[in-house]
Amino acid sequence: MMTITINDDLRAYIDPLTPDEYAALERSLLSEGCRDSLVLWGDLLVDGHNRYGICQKHGIAFNTVQNTSFKSMDDVHLWMIDNHLGRRSVSDFQRGVLALRKKEIVSARLAQAKLKPAATHEADAATGDEPASAAAGVAVESEPPWTRDVVARAARVSNATLNQIEKIQKTAAPELVGAVKSGVISINAAAAVASLPSDKQVAAVAGGKKELREAARQVREARQPAKPKPDVEAPPEDATPDQLEIHRLTVLVAELKDERDQLKKKVQHLTIALSEARGGE
Repeated sequence: MMTITINDDLRAYIDPLTPDEYAALERSLLSEGCRDSLVLWGDLLVDGHNRYGICQKHGIAFNTVQNTSFKSMDDVHLWMIDNHLGRRSVSDFQRGVLALRKKEIVSARLAQAKLKPAATHEADAATGDEPASAAAGVAVESEPPWTRDVVARAARVSNATLNQIEKIQKTAAPELVGAVKSGVISINAAAAVASLPSDKQVAAVAGGKKELREAARQVREARQPAKPKPDVEAPPEDATPDQLEIHRLTVLVAELKDERDQLKKKVQHLTIALSEARGGE
């Protein structure tokens, strides 16, 4: 009898399937069987947690394959990240989160490799031992630094979007993060809402798409510079009625021009919000 061990942290390392995705996978396994092998590291299940659970539930036969390249849990995490970054079904937000995780692991390994004394490297070479930091296909000494550009390319998003994802990770309430993952709100709008206090974020999420878009709009408008007063020279103290009327009309024209510019900005914001709403549908 094969022993398969489930690590809860490892199972939760990648975002779980949505109910619809899980139901589709279950239908596929019931009709076609489990065609893809489960990936193991020893007896630890690395890839195929959902398939394994469904197969156990319905008594569906499955195969397993060992990945012998793993030498540490970091290797497992890197393999899982690379495996999911290549999938088309992964959202921009999920890819950004995964790429940032990989950056943390690779950066830590590079730092560790630099601190490792040369004598230790020589000892590894003499004994034939492979440094743990070089596993999972990562040649640590030759691995280039994971700059912002490298991370953004790995996630297939722009640097600006990557910055927004990082902001959401750091300041967004769990409820807001959940809304991004489920597609209720866009990354751009969520990054704006994440600037609000946690309780206001939660309230906006509870209000649904409309409330979230309104909260994002208000944050963006608040960031706009204060409306300047019309730069119109004051009339002289002894101004005639005609001069005062000209001054009044000049001020009015300046205010109307400023109002026109503000309306253009609002139209731009509404266009963005409409695009976000269509993207979340």
